[in-house]
Amino acid sequence: MSKIRLFFALFALALFAACSGTTKEPVEILPPKAPDVFAFGYNLNDFEVVQDTVRKGDTFADIFLENGFTYPQIYDINRRTKKKYNFRKIQPKKPYTFLFAKDSLATPVAFIYQPSMLDYVVVNLKDSIFAQTKKKEVKLRTFEAQGVITSSLSETLDAQRLSPLLAYDLSDIYAWSIDFFRLEKGDRFKIIYTQKYVDDSIYVGLNRIHAAYFEHRKNPYYAIEFESDSVRGITEFFDEKGKNLRRAFLQAPVQFSRISSRYNKRRRISYYGRTKPHYGTDFAAPVGTPIRATASGTVVAASYTRGNGKYVTIRHNGTYKTQYLHMKKRAVRKGQFVKQGDLIGTVGMTGYTSGPHVCYRFWKNGKQVDPFRQKLPEAKPIDPKLKETYMEHMQPFKEALDCIEFY
Repeated sequence: MSKIRLFFALFALALFAACSGTTKEPVEILPPKAPDVFAFGYNLNDFEVVQDTVRKGDTFADIFLENGFTYPQIYDINRRTKKKYNFRKIQPKKPYTFLFAKDSLATPVAFIYQPSMLDYVVVNLKDSIFAQTKKKEVKLRTFEAQGVITSSLSETLDAQRLSPLLAYDLSDIYAWSIDFFRLEKGDRFKIIYTQKYVDDSIYVGLNRIHAAYFEHRKNPYYAIEFESDSVRGITEFFDEKGKNLRRAFLQAPVQFSRISSRYNKRRRISYYGRTKPHYGTDFAAPVGTPIRATASGTVVAASYTRGNGKYVTIRHNGTYKTQYLHMKKRAVRKGQFVKQGDLIGTVGMTGYTSGPHVCYRFWKNGKQVDPFRQKLPEAKPIDPKLKETYMEHMQPFKEALDCIEFY
């Protein structure tokens, strides 16, 4: 209705009331109530809100002095809260909020400091003084992405402004079937993943990939996340036929590395200047790169020799044993049980070596062999009782992946 028509309608009603001889009490027209704004467990509309960020050189006392507190009050607040949070650690550019009551005294109600996007500290200033450390509610949002490899996975992700952490997720998912350092031009992928947000729109990080399709050398590899053991909370990835992607052994003890020297009984080692069998596989990587256990087992040696440098040996069962040489640091001790993928040390140059790498050695039935020429056992298959449940769970994810088009 236009303003002119509204005016005439109101005028007609007033005229009718006057003609009928009736009068009505005047009605006050109130402005619409502001929508509720909740943050840190408070409805901000109920308070006088002061928001600011810590400036360089600011102290806890400075911030409170600027907002009307006295030194005795500040001392008492700090004394009562220091066991919960040390406010000497406040940092520049971090936001803080004061809440004051809407009364004549502007009574302090709370002080909130946010050391990170997720974490915040609430100091109750009304009645009793105490502090609580809390986390914001994290909401997950689902996304899909695709890419075609032209040079490397990281460059493909970067070109689309996707999180580089997706590369690590993909390498973990396909660690048993694809060597991500040897991807080829034309390899391609599709993924369905979730990211974490607070305050509805503030991005705070990648959550994880839930479904993926990777085409390597024209071979398709589906991977669908599924909780295979609800009692122990074990989640694994299976393909479109319900086959576990995990294997008993990882393809490599380091991520995104290259093989600089393969298992070779007739290799001429430049360090020695003569032919000497090389019973390991060398993975070149920068010093400090994490080294992972390729399978679960017990550490039977964590020691040092002049040739091997710092090394770790793991016995996996009565058949298999692995060894990792030339470490900078060891992260495990003899007798310790490690799970597949656990950190056991870092890449170094200790012992007889001309460059940073890890020499990976593999034993089968007491004999050193080339792990890439062995038919290694697969991981435990999905429980037959869960197979039908998985297939129903998998189908919509596969359909969603199939609908993502490459461009």
